[in-house]
Amino acid sequence: MTHRIHPNTHTPYPGGGRDWRATATYYALLPLRLFLGVTFIYAGLDKLTDSGFMKDSGSGSIGAMMRGVRDSAAIPELVDLALKSPAGFGYAIAIGELAVGIGTLLGLLARIAALGGALISLSFWLTVSWASDPYYYGNDLPYLMGWLPLVLAGAPYFSLDAALRNRRRERSAGGYS
Repeated sequence: MTHRIHPNTHTPYPGGGRDWRATATYYALLPLRLFLGVTFIYAGLDKLTDSGFMKDSGSGSIGAMMRGVRDSAAIPELVDLALKSPAGFGYAIAIGELAVGIGTLLGLLARIAALGGALISLSFWLTVSWASDPYYYGNDLPYLMGWLPLVLAGAPYFSLDAALRNRRRERSAGGYS
């Protein structure tokens, strides 16, 4: 049995007599993309709408959290850097999470968005959740590992990246520049 191969993803096209395993393989990253996109949008909005979080000190503040993890962080210098302006760091993280989540859901600059998500997760793992024992109790390392397939694959379907790529291909095939 032969399958038509998609020129961009080098995977078989969905449908066309393929079995369910081939279809599942083709769409395997879509649930991960949706989960991470929604989760990072939610995380960013949650931080931006929590009046107590974006403060230098006080219960539930980004400043108190960072001071609480400083001595157990793998790289305490990262925490020290954030503590120079805890609220500014909190806003940077929240806006970064929103940008990553939106880019991931829309599939716009998907690899860059996934790289941003991986870097945010890595920085949280090296600071906030580093002391989790055993390591699998911390959630930032699994998020980091979840982002890596999206860094490699991007968003080859159901995405603005794919739509823009197809539009460029049609223009160049039609003799338009």
